Amino acid sequence: MSLALVKGAGYALTGLRWLPKAGLRRFVAIPLLVNTALFGAALWLASQQLQRLDRAIQDWLPQWLDWLHWLLWPLFALAGLVVIFYGFTLVANLIGSPFNSLLAERVEKMIAPSIAGARAPAEATWRDFLAAPWVELRRLLYFAAWALPLLVLSFVPPVNAAAPALWAGLVSWMLALEYADYPLGKRGLKFRQQRELLRRHWPLTLGFGGMTLALTLIPILNFLAMPAAVIGATLMWNRELSGSRWHEPPA
Repeated sequence: MSLALVKGAGYALTGLRWLPKAGLRRFVAIPLLVNTALFGAALWLASQQLQRLDRAIQDWLPQWLDWLHWLLWPLFALAGLVVIFYGFTLVANLIGSPFNSLLAERVEKMIAPSIAGARAPAEATWRDFLAAPWVELRRLLYFAAWALPLLVLSFVPPVNAAAPALWAGLVSWMLALEYADYPLGKRGLKFRQQRELLRRHWPLTLGFGGMTLALTLIPILNFLAMPAAVIGATLMWNRELSGSRWHEPPA
């Protein structure tokens, strides 16, 4: 299990190393610009909201419980940061998904020309381009279905002590699911089928998603996280499942 976690994380880092490759740079440019603009907005919003949260906690606690401020503040701040940054990541992918599809297509042509060439390239690319925003919205609803109950639990002691770890796990899963769609969706796997497949490979999945989350939280690297994750996910699922049949996972 630990080996699969490390291997999954390694694919996200491999995506970073592939960014300057000839043949990929022009496909990386637009997602990179989208990510730069949106993460800049995320940083500004996070700073504003964290200041408000600090004041709200101080106003909410009675004076004799002021000491709890230092316990609750890190928990709420971390949960808030995760929500803000993943929310902006979803928006970035919603805007950049058509261009990410082109990037994934290019990566597949580089590593497996016979697989990429098996599709009708122009028709498939335009179909992906038009369908991508709707797929992103469906994933957003799936995330909300898990995030809202977790948000409520984040305010319930003593469960809220585990909230940061639960948020990190949820976001790692969602990021892996987000980027797995580029190689898996092209093979005809629907959203439910992708979830089943990723569950069967959950250590690899969480390793990749966890490293992608880490990249989104590191200054400068966060601007590169989206195109790197697209490349990493495409490499990972092509290589790890190259000997598997692309069919609907068992119910």
